[in-house]
Amino acid sequence: MNSNAHNSAYGPSALLTPANLMTSIRVFLTPVMIVLVLSMGPSSWLLWSLWAVLTFSDGIDGKLARRHGATRSGAFLDPLADKILVLGTLAALVARHDISWVPVVLIAFREIAMNSFRIYAGNRGVSIPAKPLAKLKTILQDFAIAAAFFPPVATPYHNVFVYLLWASVALTLITGLEYAKDARVVLSHQGQLT
Repeated sequence: MNSNAHNSAYGPSALLTPANLMTSIRVFLTPVMIVLVLSMGPSSWLLWSLWAVLTFSDGIDGKLARRHGATRSGAFLDPLADKILVLGTLAALVARHDISWVPVVLIAFREIAMNSFRIYAGNRGVSIPAKPLAKLKTILQDFAIAAAFFPPVATPYHNVFVYLLWASVALTLITGLEYAKDARVVLSHQGQLT
């Protein structure tokens, strides 16, 4: 089978794809992650391992999407699953008083606004691709949370987690402003943003 045929295994409107299955597994495991954080707290090899698997699987569903063909549902569900996982885990850490609620609210506000913007643009046939800085923001959030769970760092060097989290908040707000500029383009033009 050539690569072109392989890439068109699923149409753009398909829902039941291997990539979406992987994304769904991440969503279903998020409550497990939250319960474990609430019951065990940070500095846990189990939490760190589960977090590593969940964040690594994000790359797997991206590879599956490229292999079998990207879909509109996948383009929407994948970033949404990431946000549910990150915000749910951070909210659990807030509930345990391991971090302040302020950075989590700032991240949540940006993500809700961004998802609303994507839905609005998508309904008008406009795709909003992730910017490189936004991808870096996601990676930094993942590393920050990993630092909260990684036992050699979590307890003796708790500030590492806090600094990484605030750095990700800064990138979150910067990328939010970039997307806000793009929103004006969406409102005035129909087409693909680059």
